[in-house]
Amino acid sequence: MNVRRLIPTTAVAGAVVLGLTALSACSTSDAADGGNGDKLKVTASFYPMQFLAERIGGEHVAVTSLTKPGVEPHDLELTPRQIGSISESDYVLYLKGIQPAVDDAIKQSGVQNTVDAATLTTLENHGSEVSGHEHGHEGEEHADEHGHEGEEAHEEHSEGDGHDHGEEGGADPHIWLDPVKYAEVAKGVGKSLEKADPDHAADYKKNTDALVAELGELNTAYETGLKNPATKTFITTHSAFGYLAERYGLTQQGIAGIDPEAEPSPARIQEIHTIAEKEKATTVFFETLASDRTAKTLAKDTGLKTGVLDPLEGITDKSRGADYIEVMESNLAALQKALGAK
Repeated sequence: MNVRRLIPTTAVAGAVVLGLTALSACSTSDAADGGNGDKLKVTASFYPMQFLAERIGGEHVAVTSLTKPGVEPHDLELTPRQIGSISESDYVLYLKGIQPAVDDAIKQSGVQNTVDAATLTTLENHGSEVSGHEHGHEGEEHADEHGHEGEEAHEEHSEGDGHDHGEEGGADPHIWLDPVKYAEVAKGVGKSLEKADPDHAADYKKNTDALVAELGELNTAYETGLKNPATKTFITTHSAFGYLAERYGLTQQGIAGIDPEAEPSPARIQEIHTIAEKEKATTVFFETLASDRTAKTLAKDTGLKTGVLDPLEGITDKSRGADYIEVMESNLAALQKALGAK
């Protein structure tokens, strides 16, 4: 599936809450070597990467996000100053294939410590309909395989294995919406920070372990909370939840190819209506930051309710939570309500 179609054209904001402290502490002169008392200058491409860098880096890093409030990640255009700031970074964390301008700038930057989050886990292809039914019975096995046995493999990936994750073949980049995959990425980021700044390796490991444990608790909450739904199908204006659907045995029905600001075609409305009746779906989800016009049109024409499911591409004052964990908890509550899970 075309990656561009996975990302909406609506504006989403970069993180504000978590970024202000780090931004104010950012050094503007000589690059820190990590051992001279200065903070490691870290550039993150957009919010999910920024969250990892800040949580794992802690007091030893000064994180700048390239995606500011009001800017849609995929269509980000970098200023000359931002391009320059990438070159001056000690460490860059990004997700290849989601922001072409960032990919190009990083390639030209010459920064030694650049980490592509897509190489730290396995990307998959997801269409507008993503079924996790076939994974439902092997969910625990699937999670265990990734969570334990996969660690060495992902460590090798982080060194660069030549995989074209997220760049070709329509790979879905929304890995951060699966807590298990996000934890895999977190482990890789932790290891890479340990190498980039060995003087603070113990702290990076401690912070990584704490975050991975928190993501494990989030995964457990999703597994438990979505165990016995009345329906497994949810409808969304943004097909961002393929990994989440697969992880927890759900089916995502995305309104593929329709701009969130545009009216859906009568044919697609009828198709959604048929699906909703057959699968007993109750809700059309839209994003926190997007117009709810498409969702409301569908809801009116199909007798469905509307709700918010946040793809977490940025945090603003409209977000239902102050950070990744809180918004994911809000997403779980929204899904439980829509799916009739107890």
